[in-house]
Amino acid sequence: MEMTGERSLPAARARVWAALNDPEILKASIPGCRTLGATGDGGYRAMAAVKIGPIAANFSGEVRLLDLVPPASYRIEGSGQGGPAGFARGGAAVTLEEAGAGTVLRYRVKAEVGGKIAQLGARLIDASAKQMADQFFDNFARAVALPEAEAPPEPPTSFDALAVVPTNFLGYPLIAWIAAAVFLFIAYNLLTADL
Repeated sequence: MEMTGERSLPAARARVWAALNDPEILKASIPGCRTLGATGDGGYRAMAAVKIGPIAANFSGEVRLLDLVPPASYRIEGSGQGGPAGFARGGAAVTLEEAGAGTVLRYRVKAEVGGKIAQLGARLIDASAKQMADQFFDNFARAVALPEAEAPPEPPTSFDALAVVPTNFLGYPLIAWIAAAVFLFIAYNLLTADL
């Protein structure tokens, strides 16, 4: 499965990058996301409850962020398991480009699914993945469009023992972890769509 898309966001690129590194914003934006956290090996782990067609399943997976160019781009690779529903693996490339006072986020996803999910058919899997991506970006756009007074606080720029959310974890920006979680969520939904 391959999917590309773009979304215009009503916020400056630095703010979008910071939001992509904020686990609370990401967790709230990912449909069905239950947990989102960093692992000890430089990766990110997420769990989400997903329903595709007649199949509902809990999906868990890990992703790694590669080729980070803050605040412009990164690449994600990951894999996940949906139990009896099947598995997904693949990657995504994400870029952020300034567009006036806003930002254009572009993504290109390549994924492979197996198990019961793969039996649902490409059309249903693609439609479900697009729907979940649209939900994510709608939620994310609302979060970054909040006025500064209502916006969640920016993550700290360096690790501080008192900081609640560091901007980097295990050498990777939180935005990379978030992108990986989104990729896993989409892959999981694609896999469970075939069930």
